[in-house]
This record gives sequence, C-alpha cells and structure tokens, in this order.
Amino acid sequence: MEYIYSAMVLYSAGKDITEDAVNAVLTAAGVDADAAKIKALVASLEGVDIAEAIASAAVAAPAAAAAPVAAAAAEAPAAVEEPEEEAVSEEEAAAGLSALFG
Repeated sequence: MEYIYSAMVLYSAGKDITEDAVNAVLTAAGVDADAAKIKALVASLEGVDIAEAIASAAVAAPAAAAAPVAAAAAEAPAAVEEPEEEAVSEEEAAAGLSALFG
C-alpha cells in the first residue's frame, strides 16, 4: 500500500512518478523499498489519467459502501420487545436473594 501512497504523494505534489522519485519517497518514509515493486508500479501507472481515476473512485466508493449496509439492514432481525418489568417489593426481592444463599 505504501507504494501506491508514494505515487499519490508525488501526484499531489505535481511531480513525475518515476522509479527514482517513488524510491526517494519510500526511503524518506523509512520503507525498505523493493525495486521490482517500484518498477511494476511505475509501469502500471504509465498512461493512466490519475485525476480521472480518483474522480471515478470517489463516485463509486459511496455507492459500494452503501450496498453492504443496505444488505445488513435487510437481514437484521426485527427488534425484540422486552417484557415490562413487574414491580417487586423490597421484601420479595430480599426473599429471592435469600433463596439463592440458602
């Protein structure tokens, strides 16, 4: 995940997302960077319009998050009504407690 974050930091700063730049961000963050992962990240982002990807992800995320919530609400059992408590006198309560302790 830190590899993606490094690319996002570079994008937000208006910098080119290159292998050296990603490595510099990761190193500055104290991450022991893997050159193969950096190379794969940079290659996968080549030709990607990041602004468009962020915009489409921002629109899709709330809809995707709402679906499980709606499903969970549909599956939730109906609220169970608890019976009304009967008034118990102190004597009855004491008698009940004494029965517990013999």
